[in-house]
Amino acid sequence: MAEVLFFIAAIGAVAGAVGTVSLRNPFYAVLALVCHLLALAALFLLLRAEFVAAAQVVVYAGAVMVLYVFVVAYVGGVGEPLTGSTGASLRFASIVFALALFVELTIALVGTGLSALETEGANAPAGFGTPAEVGALFLTRFLVAFEIASLLLLIAAVGAVILARRRAGLGDARELSVGDVMRRPDVSAGPWQPGTMIEAAAPPRNRPPSSSPGSR
Repeated sequence: MAEVLFFIAAIGAVAGAVGTVSLRNPFYAVLALVCHLLALAALFLLLRAEFVAAAQVVVYAGAVMVLYVFVVAYVGGVGEPLTGSTGASLRFASIVFALALFVELTIALVGTGLSALETEGANAPAGFGTPAEVGALFLTRFLVAFEIASLLLLIAAVGAVILARRRAGLGDARELSVGDVMRRPDVSAGPWQPGTMIEAAAPPRNRPPSSSPGSR
């Protein structure tokens, strides 16, 4: 039964990874990544790493993916290309490097995996993989790496929002900056007339002269 679950989870992990990089719709790509993370959690369960499997579901497939979904929903622009057009030579080089990386990882995994068949695996010390041991490592040995990873996720989310605003521009035409208004020749040269900032930035219109006690 464990072998059947392993192959199901492995196929799900590979399919989710392929869907993440091949789907052009960002929302569907995020959903494929969620499926990939859930399949990895099943593989961790088969390896008797219950804490890592729970963290995979709660932290990555839960909190982080919800953040990604909100960022994708905010970015929008599904029909627009995310990158510029690439030439045929660059596309061919990327395929060659991807195949070379796949062959290298396959050799490394198969070479180490075949030697572990029909064995109980590596001899782990008592308490290995427990929440107490993992928490102690996060707060002592891997504290800097853990904090840097959290900062990278935050920077990626903020950067996606900033790039989305630069791509989409200002959605509301009434959103104006003071510098843009003051640089207009009809505003900086005068004559000054009472009104709002939006009216000042709009094209000049024929207004009736304002009546004042001094003009009578």
